[in-house]
Parts: sequence; C-alpha cells; structure tokens
Amino acid sequence: MKSAKTSTKKKTTVRRPARESAEARRTRAKQILRALRKRYPEADCALEHKSPLHLLVATILSAQCTDDRVNKVTPMLFQRYKTARDFAEADPNELEQLIRSTGFFRNKAKNIIGAGRAITEQHGGKVPQTMEALVGLPGVARKTANVILGTWFKKNEGVVVDTHVGRLAWRLGLTWRSRDAKDAVKIENDLMEVLPQTDWTFAGHALIWHGRRVCTARKPNCDECTLSRSCPSAFSIDGQEGGKKPTPRRSEPRRSEPRP
Repeated sequence: MKSAKTSTKKKTTVRRPARESAEARRTRAKQILRALRKRYPEADCALEHKSPLHLLVATILSAQCTDDRVNKVTPMLFQRYKTARDFAEADPNELEQLIRSTGFFRNKAKNIIGAGRAITEQHGGKVPQTMEALVGLPGVARKTANVILGTWFKKNEGVVVDTHVGRLAWRLGLTWRSRDAKDAVKIENDLMEVLPQTDWTFAGHALIWHGRRVCTARKPNCDECTLSRSCPSAFSIDGQEGGKKPTPRRSEPRRSEPRP
C-alpha cells in the first residue's frame, strides 16, 4: 500500500473580524470605500466600448479572458458588426474566427448571436435597461447585467462580483454568509448590505483595480495597501490565493494598537 504524501504547501490565512456587529462592519466598509475613492478616483470599466451593445458583447467575451485581450479583439469586431441585427445575422464560423483568441469562442459566438436576435426581436434593436430584461438575454447573467446597468446606464442595481471582487471581499471581511471567494451571489448580497447603493458601481470597479494592482491573488502587497488599516487579513496572507475558510489564531495576542 502506498503511503500518503505529506503536503508541504503553505495554507493561506484569511482572517475575519471576530464578533463584528453590522454597524461596525458598515463603518469599516465606509472607511474602505473612502480609501478606494482616494486611490482610484477615476475607477471605471476597463473594457473599451462606445455603446451599450459594445459593452454587452465585450463583457460576454471577457469570461475566462483578460480585458486586454478583449480590447485587442473588439475594434475589428465592432467594425464588422455595427448593430444588434448585424450580430443576429452573423455567420457563426466567421464570428468564431474573429473572437477565437478570447477562448471558449464557439459558446461565446452562440451567445452573442442569440443576444443580438433577442435584442432585435424583443427590444427594438436596443439593449434593454432593466435587470430582468438583461438576464433574459443569452450569455447574460447578473454580473454582466450589473456591468451594463452601472457602467453605461448609471443604474446601481447591484455590485459586480468577479474573481478580484470575490477575493477582496473575503480578505477584507466584507462578506460573512458566503462559503468562499467564489460564492458570487452571497458576496454580492453582503456587499450591497454594507455599501451605500450610490457607490455600488464604483466599488466594484475600484475593487477590481485594487485586486489587479495591489491585492493580487498570489502575492498581496500589504505594505503598499491603503486599505490595510481596515483589513483583518493584512500582513497575514502567505502569498497564495485567498478564499479558504479563515484559520483563527487563538494563541496570537490581541493587538493594542492600529495595524501599520
């Protein structure tokens, strides 16, 4: 019988505030929001677009793909297809080749054509402006709908939760009902509870920027993080992906002064 190998991989420590009241959590969330506004006053969607249709298509393409890659593909794509009807009548093989480098191109092409048809036939050729109508389009779930409503239509219907937002919400202790950093529905509900509705769209974009530039998955830069004073996980993550259940350190003495 083979003996089990002992893993030498370090575990990530993600702390959460102990017995934090709802009021205390909202206060801390506002502190985090102020710090994000100070550091990223111009935070916005990184996907290049000139219309809600452009943004819709670009967001569908961004699934499992970087925004930079999508931005390299969309100029030629939007030159070829200018309206929802153009996408509805697109040749699947031609569309697939144009978006091939974004990955999962067959499914994405199918969703884009389907969305184009639904917009043309059900919404007069215009991208709808309600959550209910948007999530009824092929390839559009709540995250995509939040991007379109908040970024283009300036409607704060929810908070965009991608991998960066999920990771930071977990590390910052802004989610308490979620199973892990990938539990997007519960994370969004928690963020909506602690953040003012007027800031939902900005908060999503700013957290994404911060997750890409400072609080990265493998190596968060806590020394340069302006959120560290409000973050229960500051200086405790050993350099691996966050999103596992926090490991309490009962033997560690309580801090009597603010974190650096």
